[in-house]
Amino acid sequence: MSNAKSNRTEKTIDETSILQLMEFTMSGNSFGINVAKVTEIMRNTAITPMTLSHPCIDGIFKPRDRLITVINLPRYMALPENENLTDNMFMLTNFENTNAAFVVHTVEGMHRVKWSDVERPSSIIYGANDSVITGTVKIEDRLITIIDFEKVLYDINPETGLQISEVEKMGAREHSQKPVVVVEDSVFLRRMLLESLQVAGYENISEFDNGQDAWDYLVKCRDECLENITPIEKKVSIVITDIEMPRMDGHHLTKLIKNDNVLSKIPVLVFSSLIDDAQKQQGLSIGVNAHLSKPQIGMLVSTMDEYIL
Repeated sequence: MSNAKSNRTEKTIDETSILQLMEFTMSGNSFGINVAKVTEIMRNTAITPMTLSHPCIDGIFKPRDRLITVINLPRYMALPENENLTDNMFMLTNFENTNAAFVVHTVEGMHRVKWSDVERPSSIIYGANDSVITGTVKIEDRLITIIDFEKVLYDINPETGLQISEVEKMGAREHSQKPVVVVEDSVFLRRMLLESLQVAGYENISEFDNGQDAWDYLVKCRDECLENITPIEKKVSIVITDIEMPRMDGHHLTKLIKNDNVLSKIPVLVFSSLIDDAQKQQGLSIGVNAHLSKPQIGMLVSTMDEYIL
């Protein structure tokens, strides 16, 4: 009976761990983006240039009463650009409450892949601290590189990123040694998040770049608490997790936590650029305590104060 229940649970977890990946190309190289971030695909259209803007901003245009900034992704990635602009495609996106159109060369289609099949990028190849790559996945005979679009936006317009000033405006805060677990695959976002939480007074933070490593750590904490007969909050008082991550995504991680007799009492806050009604409904169904949209760091800190054990 227990094995049958375990199999049913694992099957359900697998369904929460599927990435809908849109494949596109630049200069013959394959790249990917979460389909949930894409609102529309358009052929190249006339745009209005912007003076004194970032070199990677081609201009703006206004389809259906929405003013959208056009970002030249090949230029940002230091890849050759199409000589004939009419060959370009526009990939319209919405995340972190920002509308943007990214210039790409072709859009190849969509794939359903397991987050467990997404590998962490090599720090040797892509760089350790400022990589714009969050993962790679092999599909058929090609390797698809998943781009950190949040970092692209931040590099072009830092105002779209986390603002430590939001925390500073909250005034003087007491220092806390409550153990916090942060799970975020983006190197630059994780660094900014840690800095913000430290300004907020949270000094005891364990960080992970994927859900699998975080889960392994939580299991270790659970086993130590059971062995020493100590409450789990002595080891982990709250978990803050992104959704999109290689090896194991945030929803899979949450479900594992909430299905565990010991770990289930730990509050799980999802801090993601993809917070829509569907994501919230899925998160609530597996036990997420609260959803916060990036880059609202002040709201995240306030919610942590409310939920932390």
